[in-house]
Amino acid sequence: MTITYPIGDNLYVNVTNRCTNRCDFCIRKNGDSVGGSGSLWLEREPTVGEIVDDIKRRGPENYRQLVFCGYGEPMMRLDDIIAVIKELRKSSDIPVRINTNGQADLIFGKPTAQMLAGLVDTVSISLNDSAAGRYDAVCHSVYGKAAFDAVVKYGEDCKKYVPNVVFSVVDVIPPEEIEECRRIAERTGVTLRVRKMIK
Repeated sequence: MTITYPIGDNLYVNVTNRCTNRCDFCIRKNGDSVGGSGSLWLEREPTVGEIVDDIKRRGPENYRQLVFCGYGEPMMRLDDIIAVIKELRKSSDIPVRINTNGQADLIFGKPTAQMLAGLVDTVSISLNDSAAGRYDAVCHSVYGKAAFDAVVKYGEDCKKYVPNVVFSVVDVIPPEEIEECRRIAERTGVTLRVRKMIK
C-alpha cells in the first residue's frame, strides 16, 4: 500500500481515494500511479500512526515540502491530517502543503479553514473554471453547482489562516477562462497557478 511517494524534492502523502469530484481531467483516469510511486489505489485508508511512520521512514529532512495529495481528496480526512501534522511537528519543521478541491466546508458542514492555522504553510485549491455551471460540467461535484462558490469562499477563508494560498487551473480550459480565473484569484487575494495536464 503506497502511503508516501516522492516527486522531485517533495514528499507526497496519499491518505484516501475518496473524492467529492469526478473531474474530466483527473489523473486517476490515466492510470494508478504518478512517476514511480507504485499503485496509489489504497486497499484501505491508512491510520494516523501508519501515515506518521511512513513519513518518518522516508525522513522528512530529505524533502523540501510535505504534500497531502494522493489519489483522492485529502480533506475528507481533515481531522487525521491535523493529527499527523501535530505529531510530525514534535520532531520536524518541514513545510506542509495541502492540495484540495476546496470543498471541505461542504464535506463537514462547517467552516474548516481555521483548523489549518499554525499547521499548514500552503493550501493549493483546484479552481478549475470561472463559473458555477462550467465548473460543475467539468468537475461533477456531488454538491452540484453549489460547489463553485464554496471553493472560492474557501480560498478567501484560508487567506486568514494560512500564509500561502493558491488557486490552480489545468490548462485544458480555454485561455479566456484561465484569464477569468486569474481575475477571481486577484479579487480573492490569492495566487493563480496554471498546471499542465498530466497525460
